Amino acid sequence: MPAMSRLGRLFAIVAWIEAFTWAGLLVGMFLKYVTETTEAGVWLFGRLHGGAFVLFVVVTLIVGVKLRWGWFRTFVALASSIPPLTTLLAEWWLKRSGHLADPADREAAARTTADLQQTQ
Repeated sequence: MPAMSRLGRLFAIVAWIEAFTWAGLLVGMFLKYVTETTEAGVWLFGRLHGGAFVLFVVVTLIVGVKLRWGWFRTFVALASSIPPLTTLLAEWWLKRSGHLADPADREAAARTTADLQQTQ
């Protein structure tokens, strides 16, 4: 599996930030609506999550184009920002499939794998 590119690492970091702020917002909503103790969590994490969401969308579009994900991977990554914490699943899937690496590195790894299979 090829190493993550700088853009791939940026995507991974922003995916984790988006998930963290989602978790904070969920805790804030629990405190506000279930325990009725405070609105501070919703006030703080609502703003943080809004910013993280917009940042994730922008970074995903840029990374999707630069790393040549195609429309399906880009759409799945964008859609992962809607349900809570699923940006972590998208990051895991894209990392595991090698799509957070530079396209040239992915192609070189694919050629190496094909060469190894031919020699066996």
